[in-house]
Amino acid sequence: MGKSLKFLVPLALFAGLVALLFFGLGTDPRKVPSPLVGKPAPAFSLPALGDPARTVSNADLLGQVSLVNVWASWCYSCRAEHAQLMRLARELKEVQILGLNWKDTEADAQQMLRASGNPYRVSAFDPDNRAGIHWGVYGAPETFLVDSEGRICYKKIGPVEPGTWETELAPTIDLTTKKCKESRS
Repeated sequence: MGKSLKFLVPLALFAGLVALLFFGLGTDPRKVPSPLVGKPAPAFSLPALGDPARTVSNADLLGQVSLVNVWASWCYSCRAEHAQLMRLARELKEVQILGLNWKDTEADAQQMLRASGNPYRVSAFDPDNRAGIHWGVYGAPETFLVDSEGRICYKKIGPVEPGTWETELAPTIDLTTKKCKESRS
């Protein structure tokens, strides 16, 4: 290999690295596609937060539209989104909000709900990530929109913010049929 070609190899590698970094910085980490969208929600059976005799499972997702919100008391973004979940719980009578308390302590989780209000019809308690791993949860908060047949329509990574229902979640579900709309891609 000639001297001029040896000089171009590191330059080409550097250019490739810059291109990868540029692409990576231009993507939104909250828009990671979920392989679960369009498929039945993963099977789970967990005790209810504050009521270990009660079981929360897939059966709780059937028959109506559900927002399944993954949250924890130690999660700053979960605390920030809490007011929006309270608003949605008041305003969206056709949608139930279920919680998945994730990698938390029961005492801390209950204290947060006592202090800030409880938007959840019921919250499953998953301190060791038994269900979270099957749902593909890798951080809190995450919210799944599930239709009345238990099929995941949408996954939101990050906090539910003002307007999230209107701009991201509602366009993916037909509230008349309570089923996922066909893909909007």
